[in-house]
Amino acid sequence: MNTRIQSDRTVIAGPVGGIEVLAEQPDHAPRALALIGHPHPLFGGTMDNKVVVTVARALRELGCVTLRSQFRGVGATEGTHDEGHGETDDQLAVIEHGLNAYGDLPVIVAGFSFGAFVATRVADRLAENGRPVAGMVLVGLAAGSVEGIRHYAPGPVREDALVIHGERDQVVPLANVLAWSAPQNLPVAVLGDTGHFFHGKLHVLRLLIERWWRATAPAGQ
Repeated sequence: MNTRIQSDRTVIAGPVGGIEVLAEQPDHAPRALALIGHPHPLFGGTMDNKVVVTVARALRELGCVTLRSQFRGVGATEGTHDEGHGETDDQLAVIEHGLNAYGDLPVIVAGFSFGAFVATRVADRLAENGRPVAGMVLVGLAAGSVEGIRHYAPGPVREDALVIHGERDQVVPLANVLAWSAPQNLPVAVLGDTGHFFHGKLHVLRLLIERWWRATAPAGQ
Protein backbone atom coordinates (compact mmCIF):
# COMPACT_ATOMS: atom_id res chain seq x y z
CA MET A 1 0.00 0.00 0.00
CA ASN A 2 1.48 3.35 -1.00
CA THR A 3 0.34 6.44 0.89
CA ARG A 4 1.39 10.05 0.94
CA ILE A 5 3.09 10.70 4.27
CA GLN A 6 1.97 13.68 6.31
CA SER A 7 4.58 14.28 8.99
CA ASP A 8 4.90 16.68 11.90
CA ARG A 9 8.07 17.01 13.99
CA THR A 10 7.61 18.96 17.18
CA VAL A 11 8.75 19.27 20.78
CA ILE A 12 6.02 18.78 23.35
CA ALA A 13 6.04 19.46 27.08
CA GLY A 14 6.96 16.40 29.13
CA PRO A 15 7.34 15.61 32.84
CA VAL A 16 10.95 16.90 32.98
CA GLY A 17 11.14 19.08 29.87
CA GLY A 18 10.68 18.92 26.14
CA ILE A 19 10.11 15.66 24.24
CA GLU A 20 10.96 15.51 20.54
CA VAL A 21 8.13 13.78 18.67
CA LEU A 22 7.69 12.77 15.05
CA ALA A 23 4.10 12.05 14.01
CA GLU A 24 3.33 10.52 10.62
CA GLN A 25 -0.10 9.82 9.22
CA PRO A 26 -1.53 8.38 6.02
CA ASP A 27 -3.73 10.41 3.71
CA HIS A 28 -6.94 8.74 4.89
CA ALA A 29 -8.82 8.60 8.18
CA PRO A 30 -6.58 6.88 10.75
CA ARG A 31 -7.59 3.56 12.28
CA ALA A 32 -5.40 3.76 15.38
CA LEU A 33 -2.62 5.64 17.12
CA ALA A 34 0.64 3.67 17.26
CA LEU A 35 3.55 4.55 19.56
CA ILE A 36 6.94 3.04 18.67
CA GLY A 37 9.83 3.15 21.14
CA HIS A 38 13.52 3.02 20.19
CA PRO A 39 16.56 1.10 21.53
CA HIS A 40 18.65 2.04 24.55
CA PRO A 41 19.70 5.70 24.34
CA LEU A 42 23.05 5.11 26.06
CA PHE A 43 24.02 2.66 23.32
CA GLY A 44 23.18 4.81 20.31
CA GLY A 45 19.44 4.18 20.16
CA THR A 46 17.29 6.82 18.47
CA MET A 47 13.87 7.02 16.86
CA ASP A 48 15.61 6.85 13.47
CA ASN A 49 16.86 3.31 14.10
CA LYS A 50 16.09 1.22 11.02
CA VAL A 51 14.06 -1.39 12.92
CA VAL A 52 11.96 1.33 14.55
CA VAL A 53 11.43 3.03 11.20
CA THR A 54 10.40 -0.30 9.64
CA VAL A 55 7.84 -1.00 12.37
CA ALA A 56 6.48 2.54 12.09
CA ARG A 57 6.20 2.32 8.32
CA ALA A 58 4.35 -0.99 8.49
CA LEU A 59 1.84 0.35 11.01
CA ARG A 60 1.41 3.60 9.11
CA GLU A 61 0.69 1.73 5.88
CA LEU A 62 -1.96 -0.24 7.77
CA GLY A 63 -3.66 3.05 8.59
CA CYS A 64 -2.17 4.16 11.90
CA VAL A 65 -0.97 7.56 12.93
CA THR A 66 2.53 6.68 14.14
CA LEU A 67 4.33 8.48 16.93
CA ARG A 68 8.07 8.16 17.43
CA SER A 69 9.84 10.13 20.11
CA GLN A 70 13.39 10.50 21.33
CA PHE A 71 14.04 9.15 24.80
CA ARG A 72 15.59 11.37 27.46
CA GLY A 73 18.95 12.84 26.50
CA VAL A 74 18.54 12.10 22.77
CA GLY A 75 17.97 14.78 20.13
CA ALA A 76 15.82 17.62 21.43
CA THR A 77 14.40 15.57 24.32
CA GLU A 78 15.47 16.89 27.70
CA GLY A 79 16.37 14.96 30.83
CA THR A 80 18.69 12.04 31.53
CA HIS A 81 18.28 8.30 31.10
CA ASP A 82 16.00 6.85 33.79
CA GLU A 83 16.14 3.06 33.23
CA GLY A 84 12.63 2.98 31.78
CA HIS A 85 10.81 4.76 34.60
CA GLY A 86 10.88 8.34 33.33
CA GLU A 87 10.75 7.08 29.75
CA THR A 88 7.40 5.46 30.53
CA ASP A 89 6.08 8.76 31.88
CA ASP A 90 7.30 10.53 28.74
CA GLN A 91 5.68 7.99 26.43
CA LEU A 92 2.37 8.44 28.21
CA ALA A 93 2.69 12.19 27.59
CA VAL A 94 3.34 11.46 23.90
CA ILE A 95 0.19 9.33 23.71
CA GLU A 96 -1.85 12.06 25.37
CA HIS A 97 -0.49 14.51 22.82
CA GLY A 98 -1.41 12.16 19.98
CA LEU A 99 -4.95 11.59 21.20
CA ASN A 100 -5.48 15.33 21.57
CA ALA A 101 -4.07 15.99 18.10
CA TYR A 102 -5.63 13.12 16.13
CA GLY A 103 -8.74 12.11 18.02
CA ASP A 104 -9.84 9.42 20.44
CA LEU A 105 -8.28 6.48 18.57
CA PRO A 106 -7.43 2.95 19.72
CA VAL A 107 -3.84 2.87 20.98
CA ILE A 108 -1.19 0.40 19.86
CA VAL A 109 2.15 0.29 21.66
CA ALA A 110 5.25 -1.04 19.95
CA GLY A 111 8.99 -0.93 20.36
CA PHE A 112 12.36 -2.40 19.63
CA SER A 113 14.78 -3.68 22.30
CA PHE A 114 14.73 -1.25 25.25
CA GLY A 115 11.81 0.48 23.51
CA ALA A 116 9.83 -2.76 23.59
CA PHE A 117 10.47 -3.05 27.32
CA VAL A 118 9.20 0.49 27.81
CA ALA A 119 6.15 -0.39 25.68
CA THR A 120 5.19 -3.13 28.15
CA ARG A 121 5.37 -0.62 30.99
CA VAL A 122 3.28 1.89 29.03
CA ALA A 123 0.63 -0.78 28.38
CA ASP A 124 0.51 -1.57 32.11
CA ARG A 125 0.05 2.08 33.02
CA LEU A 126 -2.67 2.61 30.43
CA ALA A 127 -4.53 -0.43 31.75
CA GLU A 128 -4.26 0.93 35.29
CA ASN A 129 -5.74 4.18 34.00
CA GLY A 130 -8.71 2.38 32.45
CA ARG A 131 -7.53 2.60 28.84
CA PRO A 132 -6.09 -0.78 27.78
CA VAL A 133 -4.13 -0.85 24.56
CA ALA A 134 -5.67 -2.27 21.40
CA GLY A 135 -2.50 -4.09 20.36
CA MET A 136 1.20 -4.63 21.06
CA VAL A 137 4.21 -5.22 18.79
CA LEU A 138 7.40 -6.16 20.65
CA VAL A 139 10.55 -6.63 18.57
CA GLY A 140 13.82 -7.83 20.12
CA LEU A 141 12.29 -7.32 23.57
CA ALA A 142 14.80 -6.55 26.33
CA ALA A 143 14.14 -9.29 28.90
CA GLY A 144 16.32 -10.90 31.54
CA SER A 145 20.05 -10.23 31.75
CA VAL A 146 21.36 -8.66 28.57
CA GLU A 147 24.60 -7.37 27.10
CA GLY A 148 26.08 -4.62 29.25
CA ILE A 149 25.16 -6.20 32.60
CA ARG A 150 21.62 -4.87 32.56
CA HIS A 151 18.51 -6.73 33.68
CA TYR A 152 14.94 -6.26 32.53
CA ALA A 153 11.77 -7.80 33.93
CA PRO A 154 8.84 -6.98 31.64
CA GLY A 155 5.47 -7.96 33.03
CA PRO A 156 2.84 -10.15 31.35
CA VAL A 157 1.26 -8.82 28.17
CA ARG A 158 -2.01 -9.34 26.33
CA GLU A 159 -2.41 -12.76 24.74
CA ASP A 160 -2.54 -11.44 21.18
CA ALA A 161 0.69 -9.42 21.44
CA LEU A 162 3.07 -9.86 18.52
CA VAL A 163 6.52 -10.80 19.83
CA ILE A 164 9.35 -11.11 17.28
CA HIS A 165 12.90 -12.18 18.09
CA GLY A 166 16.05 -13.21 16.27
CA GLU A 167 17.32 -16.75 16.70
CA ARG A 168 20.91 -15.52 17.07
CA ASP A 169 20.24 -12.34 19.03
CA GLN A 170 23.61 -11.44 20.54
CA VAL A 171 22.23 -8.67 22.81
CA VAL A 172 19.10 -10.28 24.24
CA PRO A 173 19.43 -14.08 24.04
CA LEU A 174 16.36 -15.80 22.63
CA ALA A 175 16.30 -17.99 25.75
CA ASN A 176 15.53 -14.90 27.85
CA VAL A 177 12.43 -14.07 25.85
CA LEU A 178 11.24 -17.68 25.79
CA ALA A 179 11.63 -17.86 29.58
CA TRP A 180 9.49 -14.72 29.87
CA SER A 181 6.84 -15.84 27.36
CA ALA A 182 6.47 -19.48 28.42
CA PRO A 183 4.49 -18.88 31.66
CA GLN A 184 2.07 -16.77 29.62
CA ASN A 185 1.64 -19.39 26.86
CA LEU A 186 2.59 -16.54 24.56
CA PRO A 187 3.87 -17.43 21.08
CA VAL A 188 7.13 -15.88 19.87
CA ALA A 189 7.85 -15.45 16.17
CA VAL A 190 11.51 -16.47 15.79
CA LEU A 191 13.44 -15.35 12.72
CA GLY A 192 16.08 -17.95 11.95
CA ASP A 193 19.76 -17.08 11.58
CA THR A 194 19.02 -13.49 12.62
CA GLY A 195 20.71 -11.24 15.19
CA HIS A 196 19.42 -8.38 17.30
CA PHE A 197 19.22 -5.84 14.49
CA PHE A 198 17.46 -8.09 11.94
CA HIS A 199 19.97 -7.43 9.17
CA GLY A 200 18.49 -8.52 5.86
CA LYS A 201 15.16 -9.41 7.51
CA LEU A 202 13.37 -6.08 7.78
CA HIS A 203 10.97 -7.10 5.01
CA VAL A 204 10.03 -10.14 7.11
CA LEU A 205 9.28 -7.87 10.07
CA ARG A 206 6.84 -5.92 7.91
CA LEU A 207 5.21 -9.10 6.67
CA LEU A 208 4.73 -10.42 10.21
CA ILE A 209 3.16 -7.14 11.33
CA GLU A 210 0.79 -7.16 8.36
CA ARG A 211 -0.26 -10.75 9.10
CA TRP A 212 -0.75 -9.97 12.79
CA TRP A 213 -2.92 -6.99 11.94
CA ARG A 214 -5.18 -9.03 9.69
CA ALA A 215 -5.44 -11.85 12.22
CA THR A 216 -6.15 -9.77 15.31
CA ALA A 217 -7.78 -6.60 13.93
CA PRO A 218 -6.20 -4.63 16.82
CA ALA A 219 -8.00 -1.42 15.99
CA GLY A 220 -11.40 -3.04 15.57
CA GLN A 221 -11.24 -2.94 11.79
